[in-house]
Amino acid sequence: MFQEIVQQIVNGLVLGSTYALIALGLTLIYGILGIVNWAHSELYMLGAFVGVFMVVNLHLPFFAGLALAMAVMALFGMAMDLLVFRPLRSAPEMNMIIGTLGISTFLVQAAVIVFSPNPVRFPTEFSNSYLSFMGISITLQRLMVFCVTLVLIGILNYIIKYTMIGKAMRACEQNPDAARLMGIDIKRISLVTCAIGAALAAAAGTLVGPIFLVSPQMGLATISKVFAVVILGGMGNVPGAIWAAFILGLAESLTAGFLSSYYKDVVTFLILIAVLIVKPAGLFGRSQIEKV
Repeated sequence: MFQEIVQQIVNGLVLGSTYALIALGLTLIYGILGIVNWAHSELYMLGAFVGVFMVVNLHLPFFAGLALAMAVMALFGMAMDLLVFRPLRSAPEMNMIIGTLGISTFLVQAAVIVFSPNPVRFPTEFSNSYLSFMGISITLQRLMVFCVTLVLIGILNYIIKYTMIGKAMRACEQNPDAARLMGIDIKRISLVTCAIGAALAAAAGTLVGPIFLVSPQMGLATISKVFAVVILGGMGNVPGAIWAAFILGLAESLTAGFLSSYYKDVVTFLILIAVLIVKPAGLFGRSQIEKV
């Protein structure tokens, strides 16, 4: 029984790591730019396909393919900011929502045409290597998801807290108008934020792709969970998104392991509803009074 519990906790940490990487980009974009990017899960999907191309087609080492996939998707995120977010920023909020939903639909259909509607295997040198300890087993690929996530979280935390660009991002989050008056280039911050968000989503796709299958619909399967993570942690709250991702990952894994996989989604949203009843702003969010 003890081994089963520990095994499910390990699986939950891996699942939570995936949610964390995707949710971090989404909550960064919302927290700093005020944009709810409904196309963010498609960046996760495209990152996985870019990773497949780098590792399987170009025969690059996995970590080289991961780095290049993040770089390619960072450029894609910047292009999305320039072509979609920036023109719609001064428009009504509904226009931005419709715009990001349009990007989501376009990217899914484009992936079906360019790649394939069928799932694609993503084998790596780590997929079939196992580590076993006291009856607990985990593939190296799953272990890498957790370890790389911790590294990326640490890097992001350092950038936000200790670099000039990070301080500018925090200033824009707190008060964009004041930041602009202090000489901060809001457009540059927007580009950097979208690049970081897309790169993190690509990292998640490239890391998780070898565990499951890569398909144009893989983003649609995760979007509801990722939004649950962002809302549970507090919209725009980076530490909150990290904690919420691991909480939901562990809850899903333990539910699937000891009850049934049919109930894991139910438990996720029951947790979300219960928290929002007690704390409408999320676990780490702050309630704000809006003037009418």
